[in-house]
Amino acid sequence: MRLLGIALCTALLSRADSLPVVQNVEFQPLSAQVARVLQSLEMLGEPLPAADAAELRTLIDGGASHAKAVARIQQVLDKYTIAGININPESRVKVQQGEAKTELVEQGWRAFLVKVHNEAGVTAVLAVDSPNAGPVPNSPAGASTRRWTDLQMLNKQPMKPFLSGLELEYRILQIYAKEPGKREAKLAFDVGQGTQDLGFRNEVDILFAIKPAAKVTFRVLDWNDHPTTAGFLIRDEKRRVYPSQTKRLAPDFFFQPQVYRGDGESVALPPGAYTIEYSRGPEYLKSTQKVVIEGAEPHTLTFRLERWIDPAKLGWYSGDHHIHAAGCAHYERPTEGVYPEDMMRHVVGEDLKIGSVLTWGPGWYFQKTFFEGKDNKVSTLENRIRYDVEVSGHPSSHTGHLLLLGLKEQDYPGTKRIEEWPSWGIPILRWGKQQGAITGYTHSGWGLALKEEKLPTEEMPPFDGIGANEYVVSVTHDLTDVVSLVDTPYAWELNVWYHTLNAGYRTRVSGETDFPCIYGERVGLGRSYVRQTKLDYNDWVQGLKEGRNYASDGKSHLIDFRIDGVEMGGGKDVVLSKPGAVKVTVKAAALLEKEPVESIRRLKYDQKPYWDIERARIGDTRKVPLEVVVNGKAVAKKEIEADGTLRDVTFDIPIERSSWVCLRILPSSHTNPIWVMTGGKPVQSKSSAKWLREAVDVCYRQKVNRVRLEERGEMVRAYDHARRTYEKLQAEAAVD
Repeated sequence: MRLLGIALCTALLSRADSLPVVQNVEFQPLSAQVARVLQSLEMLGEPLPAADAAELRTLIDGGASHAKAVARIQQVLDKYTIAGININPESRVKVQQGEAKTELVEQGWRAFLVKVHNEAGVTAVLAVDSPNAGPVPNSPAGASTRRWTDLQMLNKQPMKPFLSGLELEYRILQIYAKEPGKREAKLAFDVGQGTQDLGFRNEVDILFAIKPAAKVTFRVLDWNDHPTTAGFLIRDEKRRVYPSQTKRLAPDFFFQPQVYRGDGESVALPPGAYTIEYSRGPEYLKSTQKVVIEGAEPHTLTFRLERWIDPAKLGWYSGDHHIHAAGCAHYERPTEGVYPEDMMRHVVGEDLKIGSVLTWGPGWYFQKTFFEGKDNKVSTLENRIRYDVEVSGHPSSHTGHLLLLGLKEQDYPGTKRIEEWPSWGIPILRWGKQQGAITGYTHSGWGLALKEEKLPTEEMPPFDGIGANEYVVSVTHDLTDVVSLVDTPYAWELNVWYHTLNAGYRTRVSGETDFPCIYGERVGLGRSYVRQTKLDYNDWVQGLKEGRNYASDGKSHLIDFRIDGVEMGGGKDVVLSKPGAVKVTVKAAALLEKEPVESIRRLKYDQKPYWDIERARIGDTRKVPLEVVVNGKAVAKKEIEADGTLRDVTFDIPIERSSWVCLRILPSSHTNPIWVMTGGKPVQSKSSAKWLREAVDVCYRQKVNRVRLEERGEMVRAYDHARRTYEKLQAEAAVD
């Protein structure tokens, strides 16, 4: 029981100069717990000062003797500790004030550490309460002045909800202040009923100084001085993020450090010095402005944005067709997600011309109310959003999450609940095609993991995930328009696509983010740039089907890809009467930081971010490789300077047999193919047809036991069709 009654009494406890150093603590579990604390503070946007964080990481990596490291860890962390808790062998709790500066900020949250000396080895929840927290419904007169704060122990990942039982650990307490000035709070701690110590020693009275916040209005001007919306990352001198990420309300998302503000909108900042980073997506340069807020008087700050490239001016419109307004990192209550207005702010703030907000399992019954079968009403001439569907959290999810764009109806015929949908994917794809939707697979690489980073490869993936697994079957039924890239490791995504192209199929690729499930940093980390005469959602998704788009992280661009003047996705092939050379042309641009970003470059290719221009950097130069791919193999390469300049690049490529040809800067951007048909022969490969034939069997074994018995007959017939198709292709193919 929490101590509301007891906490109302007065406890006269003096503040110690320092908290006791706990001895005889096992180093390894303590170091692991401290690592979680550091990670959690970073997540909250309130990291420790860089020097202290660096010292702690050195200590937990074993840079000193264990006994000295345990003592020094406490000396560093105690400076940020608001309360020291002792749980004696009888599980009685007593508390003393810690060494942390008792400073709060108006209308904001602050994170403090709580040091727990756990002599009893208790593994209960450490709870905190205060008569000053609230207000609560039906509170008595005067409660509004007494209840000025709110409290919350951080018990979510990467922290754990329960005490570990270790002799020493640190917890995180978050404290909110409603108003400025000096305010006293009584904090009472317990680990369950009857654990408070005698004499109210489980309570401590702390006087806080609360800095008043100033209303800071943002003038946000685009490169042409037109008012716009941008993303802002605001940090003070201690690297704390504003507004505080804890308890943010939509449209500000608590899982992102940045906020989005339009021209004339504001934030509340207490007096202090701030560094504000701002941008509007990967097509803009990142800029920084340092400001000092003095006093609580209103301020106005002006931010002018600067582009490094504008594909839309060249007729290439960006879009992210995999954005969620509910589920994963999103708000869960009370609305099971956020509203179209909230998602629109993020789409505009990252300058996505098109945002497809996909309703899926979590929040399905609420989010589906926004489906209209047309652009949502919050759309503008320059930025559009529309609600469509990802088949995820449905019975068929194990065969691959399905992308359905441009739907007219969102409920599968004869169903009222998603549990009633088919338990495999082919019937759903067929239903989508029947109403004219664009169909495909999301986060395509899941289930198609490869041991070797190689393209293409004969290695057989396990087909045990939720990506483009059943694609090897659906493509033979002409039910797949696009395979999505960018949000899973590139080799896993591309290998299965390359094999189907080699077998003569003409599925296209697109770019996506899967926000905020795979990536919560921002929408538009994966993008498709579609060639259009003007912005139009229906034409944009049709452009994905036709392949007049390239997939990208937005940091490199492959514009106007042509072969002998034939443009990508234009509906025409290049036709040669006999083998010969073709001319490949493209306008290419990329932008790298001047110095390598080691935090990305040192990652394995199957670690996020999976696609990023930094991974394409050649050595320590500012160059990236632009490759020509013919039938899955890179046959030519030129190095281009990644300085943001759009350059005309030309290749002369010999073509020996009918081929598909792409351009790529891996792993940052990839075009769709142009087909070069030679001597009237089809594109065909014995080895790819053989690989695909085996893949059907592997996929079948993985999926069949999760398909309902009454649906298995149809499933067997569909898979048998794919088997016969690949066997026929293998027999007919003239080349390996």
